[in-house]
Amino acid sequence: MKKIVNYIVPTLCVVAIVFSVAAFNKTCAATPSTPSVTAMSAAPAGQPVDLTYAADKALPTVVYIKNTQNSKTQTVEYSDPFEDFFNDPFGGFFGRGNGGKQKRQVQTPKRVGAGSGVIISKDGYIVTNNHVVDGADELTVTLNDNTEYSARIIGADKTTDLALIKIDGKNLPAIVVANSDNVKVGEWVLAVGNPLGLNNTVTAGIVSAKARTMGEGVSSMIQTDAAINQGNSGGALVNTNGELIGINAMIYSQTGSNIGYGFAIPTTIMNKVVEDLKNYGTVQRAMIGIRGTDVNLYVDSEKEKGNEVDLGTMEGIYVAEVVEDGAAEDAGLKKGDVITHIDGQKITKFGELTGIIAQKRPGDKITVTYLRDKNKKTVTMTLKNEQGNTKVVKNADTDVLGADFRPVTKKQMEQLDINYGLEVVKVSGGKMKDAGIPKGFIILRVNGEPMRTFEDLQEAVKEANASRDQMLVVNGIYPTGKRAGFVIYLQNE
Repeated sequence: MKKIVNYIVPTLCVVAIVFSVAAFNKTCAATPSTPSVTAMSAAPAGQPVDLTYAADKALPTVVYIKNTQNSKTQTVEYSDPFEDFFNDPFGGFFGRGNGGKQKRQVQTPKRVGAGSGVIISKDGYIVTNNHVVDGADELTVTLNDNTEYSARIIGADKTTDLALIKIDGKNLPAIVVANSDNVKVGEWVLAVGNPLGLNNTVTAGIVSAKARTMGEGVSSMIQTDAAINQGNSGGALVNTNGELIGINAMIYSQTGSNIGYGFAIPTTIMNKVVEDLKNYGTVQRAMIGIRGTDVNLYVDSEKEKGNEVDLGTMEGIYVAEVVEDGAAEDAGLKKGDVITHIDGQKITKFGELTGIIAQKRPGDKITVTYLRDKNKKTVTMTLKNEQGNTKVVKNADTDVLGADFRPVTKKQMEQLDINYGLEVVKVSGGKMKDAGIPKGFIILRVNGEPMRTFEDLQEAVKEANASRDQMLVVNGIYPTGKRAGFVIYLQNE
């Protein structure tokens, strides 16, 4: 199932989205301080709100996380332009030699990075960012009172950039989790974390915006002007009651340091991800099955082309494409429709739509209100997963591939004269990218076995992992009809 494509982004100045985890070449050396226990008092004259109560409540619940990646031996390939020339005076011109390519083993240095996390249960469950714990050989968690624990990863999700880890503790100071849907633009918030090696740091600001979409996959973020820097990743964004409303994730900056805006993953999305990671080991991601953009952005783009457009509204989501065999197509939506409400909730921009869908699971039903030719219609839609069905996706060995797949459609079968296959609908990294397999490629066979369903691929990866070679021989076809083969090495050298 192809994922929803985010709205068309207006022209902006050149900036960089920077994850706020500390650099891997140093660790935090500051000594954590004991949080204030001063009771909330009246705000001094001229101060709009007293934030000491929120700080007292939140500080004990935010932890320092150290990610250690041990030294490893890796095989790298390099070119020696003279190697084959001296072995073959024609320099491999007639097919001899290997083009001067050589392999050698190198020792990578030990790397240490740092970030933050938030205790969400007294028995030691901690939420942080995926990029804080990614690649860790060892995870060390330091509490506000300097107590240290070793942590293990329960599950992680690159798309939402959330991870759930666990320490063996009892009666830990767990934060109170609030409903981020109730957050209002303009209300005061605190960002709590360990930025730039400075433990137990609190910064204040307001909620600048909601439902911001920041890059592919990261959707419906809370925007704040509370200072967020490297090391704040995974820390808490809290309201004036000290309740968690978001997990700090990234900054939007030209320099890599805070220049005004940071972004946090709302608790409505966090709660669902945490529950999925606990129950299934992986996130059950629902898809509505459309590509589109905000109505006002679509209208503006058409005006620039000299076209006059009247959709009957300037708010909502313009449906630019309906994905074949997706939930929207099954429900009867068509290109040109405008989605205005989901389950009775008004939708004005794409970030609001993705924020709602991110809280759903495949098989969930939603009520969609939309305009077609300015006429209001309502339909009930059953959401699907990335594979185009409503089955639960268990913790899969296929995560190492770094890609999403779905069975080919009837139309694709007819066009390419095939009877089955798995389409690669997204490549975000991992072994698929390493092997050079692109988005759109259709996998027909893996290690000689036909790939009719996602479960077939899971089984193939599982068997390969158990074998000595740990290798996948992938045969398939491009959308153009050209056939090709790839080799995927599952082991890390």
